[in-house]
Amino acid sequence: MKAESEQRAGLLYGIGAYAMWGLVPLFWPLLKPSGAIEILAHRMVWSLAVVGVALLALRRWGWIRDLLRAPRKLALTTLAASVITVNWGVYIWAVNNDAVVEASLGYFINPLVTIAIGVLVLGERLRRAQWAAVGIGALAVLVLAIGYGRPPWISLVLAFSFAAYGLIKKKINIGGLESLAAETAVQFLPALAYLLLLGSRGESTFAAEGAGHAALLAATGLVTAIPLVCFGAAAIRVPLSTLGLLQYLAPVFQFILGVVYFHEAMPPERWAGFSLVWAALALLTWDALRAARRSRVPLPVTAPDAGAATPAREPA
Repeated sequence: MKAESEQRAGLLYGIGAYAMWGLVPLFWPLLKPSGAIEILAHRMVWSLAVVGVALLALRRWGWIRDLLRAPRKLALTTLAASVITVNWGVYIWAVNNDAVVEASLGYFINPLVTIAIGVLVLGERLRRAQWAAVGIGALAVLVLAIGYGRPPWISLVLAFSFAAYGLIKKKINIGGLESLAAETAVQFLPALAYLLLLGSRGESTFAAEGAGHAALLAATGLVTAIPLVCFGAAAIRVPLSTLGLLQYLAPVFQFILGVVYFHEAMPPERWAGFSLVWAALALLTWDALRAARRSRVPLPVTAPDAGAATPAREPA
């Protein structure tokens, strides 16, 4: 009974995490007239403050000593912070420039890009269904490029940056909250310097737009950390195969918001491209579930816009 209750709670935490990531496009426009870079800098600064308080409450500091004693891990953490900075910045810019649908595509194709990187970088072997899914995904990008009249660069940058981030995180192998703390610590000084520079030039919106706007900018730390905490709570309660399916909630919500709420255009060629992507993901999911049943290997899990992409462990 207790196990069932834990799994139910874990499922709710997982749905909550991915739903928050899926609904976050509603938040970034509230921060206008702040520009994407200013929002990004505030997100870095306030995220460190939030996770610092969380780590202080949990008394989890031992990992810092271990990280500082491992130059390779420290270098990889710096690289991860740089890559996720690009991901966060492009995503915020996309949402505030009427490209929510294209941003959602980035997280739809992310699993396909992750598989492709596994082949090219790690030398992994794919099953036939995985090859087919990657091929369909490549065709979808071509169709969308024709439809947009250009490569869907927002989607590609988001997908490749997050896939690269996941690869780096796999090599670092530290917990989600600790990971976010380490990466935002790397980002903190450049971000703070940029905000101080804006203030010295009279270009900062933090104080100029009133207390409500300042509170919203400070809330970027909570927007980053709360879904991650829910994700962590879900990961220890439900199988990774379940989280692997839940991960599609975020781009689905983003896509719906882009079409229904932000009224972004969806001409026929764009529907065709997205349909191909969804077909590829359906094939990939079917193959992963079949493989999981045979060998009990969990589906890969990603945490869109979370600041951490390390796979969580199933409960012992």
